[in-house]
Amino acid sequence: MADPILYSFRRCPYAMRARMALLVSGTPFELREVKLSAKPPEMIAASPKGTVPVLLFSDGQVIDESLDIMRWALSVHDPEDWLAGDDARLIEANDGAFKHHLDRYKYPHRHGSDAAEHRAAGLAILATLEQRLGVQPYLCGPTRSLTDAALMPFVRQFAATDPAWFDAQALPAVQRWLAEQLASPLFARVMTRQDPWLAPDEPTDPDRTTGSPLASPR
Repeated sequence: MADPILYSFRRCPYAMRARMALLVSGTPFELREVKLSAKPPEMIAASPKGTVPVLLFSDGQVIDESLDIMRWALSVHDPEDWLAGDDARLIEANDGAFKHHLDRYKYPHRHGSDAAEHRAAGLAILATLEQRLGVQPYLCGPTRSLTDAALMPFVRQFAATDPAWFDAQALPAVQRWLAEQLASPLFARVMTRQDPWLAPDEPTDPDRTTGSPLASPR
């Protein structure tokens, strides 16, 4: 049976966390990097909503929500016991309120928003993570888990919007937690650059290439 295909975009935080779970589970898959301005028709046919990530199986089954991809991969194989740290409420707060403020802080012109107001609201949410991380290395205990991988790409975006400002905040535990994950071999593997995917019957385009199979980074 052919490996599942993951349509992804390198910098998308949702796709990022799906790739992390697939890689840490050791699930082989074919990575197809998507050019957002020219989404492959094959991806749209599999998931008409047109957002990444999309995991397509050889039998036609599709999983097109990042958390569902994470939980599926880890249900197959979970060598680091990530599912033991699946905090649905914390993830919901991240994907809801924190993402709302992140978007309006990072893209104020797009949203017609007050960046400072939304930055302050995001910082208040990070303060709740600081409390947890002040007493334990990761969000759900002593080891990295699904919740850490689910939230980290969004905290990374928040921090990168104004790194000097973020580094100056009283968030030592969050800053340590983020830095450790960004420096991990898993994250380095997840962020490997790949040109946008080219279907075999498409004309040659120097900006696109065929997909590449990926496996566990260990």
